[in-house]
Amino acid sequence: MVKLTRIYTRGGDKGQTSLGDGARIAKDDLRIQAGGAVDETNSVIGIARLSINGDIDAMLGRIQDDLFDLGADLCVPEEGRKGKAGHEPLRITEKQVKRLEDEIDAMNANLADLTSFILPGGKPAAAYLHLGRTVARRAECLMVGLNAREAINVHALTYINRLSDHLFVASRHINDDGATDVLWRPGTNR
Repeated sequence: MVKLTRIYTRGGDKGQTSLGDGARIAKDDLRIQAGGAVDETNSVIGIARLSINGDIDAMLGRIQDDLFDLGADLCVPEEGRKGKAGHEPLRITEKQVKRLEDEIDAMNANLADLTSFILPGGKPAAAYLHLGRTVARRAECLMVGLNAREAINVHALTYINRLSDHLFVASRHINDDGATDVLWRPGTNR
């Protein structure tokens, strides 16, 4: 378990931060930007959960825990390094990806067929999940860029890709299984 006794350390005042293995890197490094976008995704999901209950809320709670796992995964480079305390780094697993896929399939089974692209909207929680989806896509783009520079956990990349799909399907589920989705009307305002 994590124990924090101080919130500020002054260690980042000059634009650098520490990774989980103790290495110091610039705060604008792709690794830090990706972790920040993952954290932002988590925050948006937290807002969406304010007006959600039941199975979807439980799914989103598991996802929020997973996103902290993903942040921890990104915090320690894949290059075989161990964390500061000599522990094996926490990594996203194939099992976590599979759980997302199973949840997507279960929610998708009852959704109305898509007849157009969907605009973010409908119920407030659905709109927030669409926002979370777009932030997750940004996190994925940053992670892909990082992976081009140095290898990261393949399951982490798959997880963030699947997460945006999950949030899309969950938003449709919240919008009365798609009945209250806001549909794009191409060329309507020409």
